[in-house]
Amino acid sequence: MSKEAEELVDYEDVDETIEQPETELEEKKKGHHVGLHASGFKDFLLKKELYRAITQCGFEHPSEVQQETLPQAIIGSDILCQAKSGMGKTAVFVLSILQQLEIDPEENDYKGPQVIVISHTRELAFQTKNEFVRFSKFLPHIRAMEIIGGIPVRDQRKDLLEKKPHIIVATPGRLNQLINEKKINTKEVKHFIIDECDRVLKELSMRRDVQKIFLSTPYDKQVMMFTATLPKEVKSVCKKFMSNPIEIYVDDETKLTLHGLRQHYVELEEKQKTQKLMDLLDALEFNQVVIFVGTTKRAEALNDLLNEVNFPSLTIHSRLQQKDRIERYQKFKDFDARILVSTDVFGRGIDIERVNIVINYDMPEDSDSYLHRVGRAGRFGTKGLTITFCSSKNDSTVLHEVQERFEVNITELPETIDISSYMNI
Repeated sequence: MSKEAEELVDYEDVDETIEQPETELEEKKKGHHVGLHASGFKDFLLKKELYRAITQCGFEHPSEVQQETLPQAIIGSDILCQAKSGMGKTAVFVLSILQQLEIDPEENDYKGPQVIVISHTRELAFQTKNEFVRFSKFLPHIRAMEIIGGIPVRDQRKDLLEKKPHIIVATPGRLNQLINEKKINTKEVKHFIIDECDRVLKELSMRRDVQKIFLSTPYDKQVMMFTATLPKEVKSVCKKFMSNPIEIYVDDETKLTLHGLRQHYVELEEKQKTQKLMDLLDALEFNQVVIFVGTTKRAEALNDLLNEVNFPSLTIHSRLQQKDRIERYQKFKDFDARILVSTDVFGRGIDIERVNIVINYDMPEDSDSYLHRVGRAGRFGTKGLTITFCSSKNDSTVLHEVQERFEVNITELPETIDISSYMNI
C-alpha cells in the first residue's frame, strides 16, 4: 500500500546500503509466499477464465520471475521487482490485476478506472494494453484502454466516455492532462503500476507528471514497479511511492545480459558499417532482426538504403506520427517485415518473440541502453545473437563498460557462426 502523499514531495533522500545477514536478505528478496514455487500456472489458483486464456496462449510453466512475484502480487502486496529483459515481468502485473479485479458484468454505475499502468513510451503502452486484452479474452466485461500522446485528445475524451475503461495504460503527460481536465476520475484506483520504473522516474519531467497522477489517487492502493535495471538513486525514489514493498531481485546484475544470448563485436571504420551490415544480412539466418542506430535521420537513411538493395525493412523512431509508429510496430509483430531499423524508442520493454538477432549499427550511449537493446533478442530465455559495431574510441569505452559491469566477455565476431547457437532449431 502506498505511503502518505506528503512523503512524496522530497525526492532528494538516498537510502544508505546496510549490510544484512544472509537470511534477512533472502527473506527480503523472496517474500513470504515464494516457497510455493509453482510448477504450473494452475498452482496459483487463478480464475478459470484467466487460466483458460493463459493455456490458450501456449503458456504452461511460469518463468522464474513469475514464480517469485505472482504469489505476492496476487494478494495485493506492494512490489518492487528487478529482473532481466524477456522473462515475463509484464505478465506478472497483468495476471495479478486481472485476478484481483472484481467487475460486475451488469454494472451501470461506472465511476472511473480501478487500474493505472504508467509506461514511458507510447509503443510500450500500446503493447501492454494489448496484453490485458489478450489475457482477459474470457473476461469480456473487463475493459482496457491506452492513453498516449500523438493521438488527438478530443478522440480520447470521446473514447473514455464510450469505453468506460477499468484499466488505463498510459504515458504520463497525456494522462495527467486528462486528469486535470477532470475527464478521468482517479478516486476509484486500487492498483498503480509503473513499468520500466527506472526510466520513468529518472526523467524529471516524467517523474513530476507521475507524482501528480499518484497524488490524485486514493491512499489505500497496491503499488507495483518493474524494471530490468535499478540504479541506487532511482530505487530510493521508487520506495517513496510504496509501503513496506516486497523487493524481488531475480538475478544479480552480472546476469542481466541474458542467458543463451551470443554477444560479439565488429571493429571497423564508420564508412565500412553499411557494407558489413549487408554482408551480415546475407550470411546470417534469422527470423527477425532489429538494427539500432543513434538518430532518426540515420534510421530513415538506413531504412531507405536497405529497401533500395532488396532488404525490405521498416523503421520506427520518435519523429513519426503516433498512428504510423503503432501501425509499423504491428506490421513487424505480425511478421509482415523481418527487418526493423530503430532508434532507442524501441529499446525497452517491446516484446517481439520472433526477434533472434540484434545489430547495434551505432553503439548505445551506455551499458543500460546496451542491456535494453540486446534484450530484444533471446526473449523469454530463447537463443539469440547480438552484434555491435565498434568504430571509435568512445565505442570501445562503452563496450569495455558493458563487459566490466555485466562480467561478460564480448568477443570479436568469428568468420562463421553455427546457426544452432543463436536459433532454436
